[in-house]
Amino acid sequence: MMPREDERFGAFVRRQREARVIGLREMAKMIGVSPTYLSKVERDEFPPPAEDKVRKIAEIIDCDADELLARAGRVSSDLSEIIKQRPRELAALLRTTKGLTADAVAELANRAQRAKHK
Repeated sequence: MMPREDERFGAFVRRQREARVIGLREMAKMIGVSPTYLSKVERDEFPPPAEDKVRKIAEIIDCDADELLARAGRVSSDLSEIIKQRPRELAALLRTTKGLTADAVAELANRAQRAKHK
């Protein structure tokens, strides 16, 4: 099921959960939250949960964790640590990718991966 770019975090999670025929109570138990809390998150009455819970949700609904974190308005904590090591260079690198296609960014990542292993 294709994600909708403008769809809010909760609505997206709910749609994906329902598409997989997972009950609200069942999913709440899998994540380790109350059904009431999950219901409010899905209705976008509460903000998205903490990173570890978002990662668990991504796993359950078979969604890329980084994409779901972005939909939650967050960046993976490991990326924050990487950026803190070389803030100027990595900020410049990320800014240069603005406007590139997904394929062009993937090619850039592949080149960086190859350069890392040289």
